[in-house]
Amino acid sequence: MAWVALMMGAWLSLAIADPVKLRMATLAPKGSTYHRVLQEMGERWRVAQAGGASFVIYTDGTQGGEADMVRRMRVGQLNAALISVNGLIEIDRSVSALQYMPMVFRDWGEVDFVRERLREQLERRLFDRGFVVLFWGDAGWVRYFTKEPVVYPADFKRMRIFAWSGDSNTMDIMKSMGYQPVPLETSDILPGLQTGLINVVPSGAYYALSGQFNTVVRHMVDIKWVPIVGAAVVTRRAWDLMTPYAREELRLAAFNAGIKIRERARVEDAEAIAAMKKRGLVVTAATPEIEGEWQRLAEAAYPRIRGHMVPEELFDQVRQLVQEYRIRTRAAGRF
Repeated sequence: MAWVALMMGAWLSLAIADPVKLRMATLAPKGSTYHRVLQEMGERWRVAQAGGASFVIYTDGTQGGEADMVRRMRVGQLNAALISVNGLIEIDRSVSALQYMPMVFRDWGEVDFVRERLREQLERRLFDRGFVVLFWGDAGWVRYFTKEPVVYPADFKRMRIFAWSGDSNTMDIMKSMGYQPVPLETSDILPGLQTGLINVVPSGAYYALSGQFNTVVRHMVDIKWVPIVGAAVVTRRAWDLMTPYAREELRLAAFNAGIKIRERARVEDAEAIAAMKKRGLVVTAATPEIEGEWQRLAEAAYPRIRGHMVPEELFDQVRQLVQEYRIRTRAAGRF
């Protein structure tokens, strides 16, 4: 009968425990692929957790910028978020290696290879800081959208360029190279364009379309500056409150969510550019000459990035991994 008493005690403790509530924030628009996939993941977790558990998603940056989301998670106002590297570096700087190295990655194959090789150590660092990675995702490539038809890096020195508010390292590097960054929250990008506060936005195509930036900036140079990489994270405090079964179901749901988001985001990146072209966006193709100028700009910034924005060992590791991938694909006849 002892086992019956133990089972009854466990059941009673579960029954009287406060329901687990996950409150997740994201900049992604309501109804977008990201939102729908998160809803599917959250519903699977909610059913598994039971006991009145709830899963709420705050879309469209209603909880502030990504740095705000991290701060809110730390004080318990939120306990999960889908954020890019711009937010993840507020937890641990190491994640910058996936996004803050311009013109290093040529395609998604390279991004996937590097991310998978670094994933274990990055997730361990985030875990040590109090966060569990549910899945990794991406959101297209950063390209430069402008009011005027500018193409070469030197042309941008007379422009006012949007920069993430709080990202002082990026702004310092841009200023040291003769550029004019204007720090803003993402919610201020469209008003900033409309008032002339900024006239250049480095952005993913899907986000530019959904944010209606293309109604003001009518030109884009088709340079893949950096991939937009991110992750869905949950605080360890919330993770520890879940039942073992619910954690396992969440892991499985998150694995599938990551695949869906990565696959769909890459299609939407191209679709968004096509949609904006139909609405008047003028795209300048990257000729070898244009690409060469941007590559030289990126390489000139590497000494400022290595050790300042990206830890030295990770900066070197990423470049080595990219070369390893290219050697492998070349040997396989796929390069």
